[in-house]
Amino acid sequence: MERIPLISAIVVALTFAAHGWAGEPEQAALRDAEWLAKLRRSREALEWSDAVVRHDWRLQERPTDGRCRILDPSDTTVCEGTAEQCRKALADLEARGTVPPVQGPTVLVLHGLGEGRSSMRPIAKHLRDTLEATVLLVGYASTNADLEAHGRTLGRVIAALPEAGRISFVGHSLGNLVVRRWMSLADREDLERVDRMVMLGPPNHGSDLARRIGGVGFLAGLAEGAARDLVVDWHRVEPQLAVPPCEFGIVAGGRGDQAGFSPLLEGDDDAVVRVEETKLDGAHDFLVVPVHHAAMLRAPAVQRATESFLKAGRFAPPDPAAATP
Repeated sequence: MERIPLISAIVVALTFAAHGWAGEPEQAALRDAEWLAKLRRSREALEWSDAVVRHDWRLQERPTDGRCRILDPSDTTVCEGTAEQCRKALADLEARGTVPPVQGPTVLVLHGLGEGRSSMRPIAKHLRDTLEATVLLVGYASTNADLEAHGRTLGRVIAALPEAGRISFVGHSLGNLVVRRWMSLADREDLERVDRMVMLGPPNHGSDLARRIGGVGFLAGLAEGAARDLVVDWHRVEPQLAVPPCEFGIVAGGRGDQAGFSPLLEGDDDAVVRVEETKLDGAHDFLVVPVHHAAMLRAPAVQRATESFLKAGRFAPPDPAAATP
């Protein structure tokens, strides 16, 4: 049996719980079924992590064997080999001016569990259109390495941006925990570069849904990498996550009631993460938007709220009609 289906089993289970049991309207169910199909086809999203990001160019490493490659803006592989070979090739591309440097204010955008960079493109496009900053999509092989490894890999991405000015973060779901793990590992000089952070649907206190699945023996046994951190090892992982030392705001999905989107979860929720699980002491602003966990990145209200916080350190009042559950 191939490795990818095994480590994807926990992701598929979480997705089925969120999308199949939440009782969504037909249109939302069809849209989310399309999302699930794309997830299953995205093998490479689970295999490669970015080590260097230059606009839409990237040098990636495969955690399972250390192989490296360089992708151009169309995601075509232009070089594959050892880390030394790929770093030399990237340096040559930079010297020729093919790959431009990243300068000035920069926003790093990180996806969630079992997803890839493509899931973040809707909100990244909005930020590129509205911010005077370079917006970089950062990918990581969520189920092929744990949060510790992802935090260290993010550190390498940041270290490879010496000309970037102030750095901000936008994370969806697990991506927020990757940033928080990096923050716990980073030195003071790197942390002083951080401006603001927006957390979208973050499982800051773990996930009841993940713990439920962790109680199913065969599913817990299939969980690997960061999925295992959530499902099995959360008690060990949570103390290793830093509270952001910068201004940060949290956007949670929910109906604004005590029922939420999922009948499996207690209280308000976005069908994957409960509103209470997103909260974190020290947040500078908090917002609940009536939107499903997977649809959050496409919701105009969430996009505008993210833009507002990155600009001003607070969320602008949302337009309820703009959110799409």
